[in-house]
Amino acid sequence: MRSNGNRRAIIVGIFIFLGLAIFIWTVLTLGSQKNTFEKSIKVKAYFQNVNGLQKGNNIWFSGVKVGTIENVTLIGNNKVEVDMNIDEKSVPYIHENAKAKLSSDGLIGNKIIEIYGGTSQVPPIANGDVLNNEELLSTDAMMATLSKNNDNLLAITDNLKVISSNMAAGKGSVGKLLNDETFADELTKTVVILRNASTNLQQLSANVSHYTARLNDSGTLANDLVTDTVIFSKLRSTVGQLKEVADKSNEVISSLQGAANTVNEGLKNPNTPAGMLLGDEKTASGLKTTMQNLQSASVKLNDDLEAVQHNFLLRGFFKKKAKADKANSDNSSK
Repeated sequence: MRSNGNRRAIIVGIFIFLGLAIFIWTVLTLGSQKNTFEKSIKVKAYFQNVNGLQKGNNIWFSGVKVGTIENVTLIGNNKVEVDMNIDEKSVPYIHENAKAKLSSDGLIGNKIIEIYGGTSQVPPIANGDVLNNEELLSTDAMMATLSKNNDNLLAITDNLKVISSNMAAGKGSVGKLLNDETFADELTKTVVILRNASTNLQQLSANVSHYTARLNDSGTLANDLVTDTVIFSKLRSTVGQLKEVADKSNEVISSLQGAANTVNEGLKNPNTPAGMLLGDEKTASGLKTTMQNLQSASVKLNDDLEAVQHNFLLRGFFKKKAKADKANSDNSSK
């Protein structure tokens, strides 16, 4: 009986010891999760809507848990104060210009506070600081945005449907390209022409490159024109002389033009001899009569000379003269 009692006491003691160990382990685990046994500082942030954030939820910074939510208090219309406990060992990495925003622990997990940003030029946060916040879009706002995007997507889909129908019906340039063989052939010919033009342009570029390379060959005319200052000065002098010749030619042409204008004016003026001959009908008629009289006089003179040659007084003279002329012509022919 006594041994049974001792055994029962031992078993009870073991169960009590295990219960105490489990209790202590649970307290330590929960305390470590809630940062009960770690030193921390308190900071605040203000939000218009915390979307179900509760006391004890986690605070994350760069993917690392740095504290927990101490309290969530409604302090005014559309204003919620969130008190946060930040682990003292994480304080040097969080700066005063960092921001706090609401987030979720996973896709549908608990709400958390995510701290992000901040620059090393700004001092770290201190006890009692207020962090700037970034409001998280609510589920209703997100759904409204998604609904609007769905409407826009539906409109785009309808437009694509109309465009594809027109293309299938052969409407528009793309539809003609897909359905009209003639248009496709013309487009192919155009592409060939553009390809040939591109080839010609490449050849032209190669020729230009070859020519510019020849400019560096000493002794060539192109190189001398580019580099030889003596030839360039001679060319400049020649151009100047050509310019002087052109100027003098212009002066001569101007003089000739003036003379031509004077002659034209003289011909048009009936008071000048030339103008009288060209423009005065009476003078022209008198000149014509004079020419006719001279022609008649010359005919009569020929008749008189012919009569004189046959006169018995001068007939011998003319015979001697004819013989002398014939002898002279014979001697010259020999």
